This record gives sequence, structure tokens and C-alpha cells, in this order.
Amino acid sequence: MRKSLLLFMIGIFGLSFSQKVPTVLKTSFSKEALHQKLEGEDGKSITIQDILNQHKGKVVVLDFWAGWCRDCLQALPKAQELEKNNPNIDFVFLSLERTKESFDKSLDRFNMKDKDNYWFASGWKNDFNNYIDLNWIPRYMVIDQKSSIAKYYAISPEDPEIQTTINKLLQ
Repeated sequence: MRKSLLLFMIGIFGLSFSQKVPTVLKTSFSKEALHQKLEGEDGKSITIQDILNQHKGKVVVLDFWAGWCRDCLQALPKAQELEKNNPNIDFVFLSLERTKESFDKSLDRFNMKDKDNYWFASGWKNDFNNYIDLNWIPRYMVIDQKSSIAKYYAISPEDPEIQTTINKLLQ
């Protein structure tokens, strides 16, 4: 009986810390979210709108990650496989590292220097991340050719809806 109660309590405790799937799956970004500033590898400021404009007309996968995130690192090989299997898709990596130094180290450590990388110098809580209900990383979003959100919420690169969404957008 004691073991059952202990297991039940551990289960409840675990559920209280798990990610919550957003109840509203958004299909566009707010003006405030689009004006959110990030920093590139070069330290220059850029907005989400600017990043999306650079990829206008292309399908984009946004990959939210951090070098300190165990789940992100475990997902990295599958995320790389998704990228390799979709050479006509642009992948943009948005880091939630706590410092620029950590961002740079993670890019080196995980061989990400040749990718399209940005980091939220403002931290986790900002207009963009709040708007998209970012409550867990890794997180993946698929953006269509017109910069609208095609797949709002995925926490694994193996989520079959990511590839299904990409395939539909490329038809």
C-alpha cells in the first residue's frame, strides 16, 4: 500500500512539472511577437520579422533549443536527420542560452556554426516566446511560404505531423 501511494505521489508530482500543450494553436504572429529582437552569431540585433523575411517563399522549421537542455541534446540527432531529409526546407535555430558566451560555446560544441542561429538575449520570457506559449524545449514550429504558422506545437523532431505538414506545404 505504501509503495502504491508513493508511486501515485511521484506520478502526480511529475505531471505537475510536465509541459502543457497550448489550447489555442495559433496560425499567425502578433505584431509585438514579430518585433521581438534576437541576436545573431555576430552579436547584431535582428527581429523575428527580419528572420522570416530572409526566408520568405520557403518552408521554415523553427527549432528552439539550448545547450543546457538535456531533452534538446537527446533530440539533436533526430533534428539533424529531419534537416538532412528535407534539403529544400530552411531550418532556423533559436537558442535559449543564458549568455552570449554560452550560445557561442554551444554552437561550437554541437557543430552548429554552419546553421542559421540566433539567441534570445532578452531571455526566455519575451514577447515572442510568450505569444507562442513557449513552455518547453525542444520545440519545433513549421512556418509556411507566406510566414504563417503551419505547425504550431511539436516537442520532438520525430513528431510525424512535422513531416506531414512539410510535405503538404511542398505540394
